[in-house]
Amino acid sequence: MPISALSDIQAPTPARKHFPALDGLRGVAAIAVVVFHFMEMVIGNYSDLFIGHGWLAVDFFFCLSGFVIGYAYDDRVGSMGKWNFARVRLIRLHPMVVFGSVLGLITLYVDPFRPGALPYSAGQVSLIFLASLFLIPYPAMQERGFCLFSLNSPAWSLFWEYVANIVYAVFLCRLGRRALGIATAGAALILCAVGYRYGNLWAGFNGETFWVGAARVNFSFLAGLLVYRCGLVIKNRFGFFLLALLLVFALVMPYAKGGWIREAAVMIIYFPLLVMLGAGATLGERSKKFCKLAGEISYPLYMTHYAVIYAFGNYYDKTHPGPTELALVVIGGVIAMVGFAYLVMKFYDIPLRAHLSRRKTGRASGEIGRTAG
Repeated sequence: MPISALSDIQAPTPARKHFPALDGLRGVAAIAVVVFHFMEMVIGNYSDLFIGHGWLAVDFFFCLSGFVIGYAYDDRVGSMGKWNFARVRLIRLHPMVVFGSVLGLITLYVDPFRPGALPYSAGQVSLIFLASLFLIPYPAMQERGFCLFSLNSPAWSLFWEYVANIVYAVFLCRLGRRALGIATAGAALILCAVGYRYGNLWAGFNGETFWVGAARVNFSFLAGLLVYRCGLVIKNRFGFFLLALLLVFALVMPYAKGGWIREAAVMIIYFPLLVMLGAGATLGERSKKFCKLAGEISYPLYMTHYAVIYAFGNYYDKTHPGPTELALVVIGGVIAMVGFAYLVMKFYDIPLRAHLSRRKTGRASGEIGRTAG
């Protein structure tokens, strides 16, 4: 997901600038996604949700990813080489893909609220699990809306993040600003055409709307990359709280007739502007510490929460809790998942990535030694 890209500059060289506000906004967006997924299990009509446009957070992630990938790699992807770039990105992204798949498999079997027996054979589940592990779209489960990745639905955005990274390494890293601007304008037209056809832009997570996801990542990633390449950073002292409010405003935007136009406007104008403001924000030390932690937790949170959401949906259908109980469950669930994401980050994601990075560095050193010998 797109929401992991900022970690590539968590430990930059001394000459490199860091963007703590963007870290924090990524964390806010991840929490908003969790709340949105809880609420859509209760109220299926997005126009009735207080956070009915929470799905737009994914497009914000894609825009952030384009900006940060350009910042982190534009000046070194050529010297790194495509395969080394791919290894670095796999080490950053794939441990949580694996964890989310395993967690989804476990909850598939142990969900205490699942109605009836699991209607899939061990062979079918194995195929679903393998597809999830290797990010191969496989919309196989009807009761889960034929999601591209039935064990962990949010992984659809990681699939497109991988595609965007490949296109970047092969093509976009060599594209000049003028050509990139033309490509971004073309992607905006495609996005509007998709919105006009479907009447909205929220889809892309299942087999039926697969190419909507392509249109969403196509524009937002290019837009973020263009913001970086053109140096479109707006210096400001808004503070993190105001920037977070600006992001939340887009996610709680009410629905109205012709809503796809407003959705497209948020993606095409508002989110790139918010990235410009976040990149140019000046924050105090307390805000920086909060933003750092929020950014670190965001990717594990995004990749682990949906296993609980599946169980919550079955719980709601089975028990039909009242408003008070529902509020307590949702609030408690969000807090618990943030805490769980922190533990996953601290004891799984960071140590495993460090181990894999050391192995990669050691292997490269060995190859250099053999060549020298």
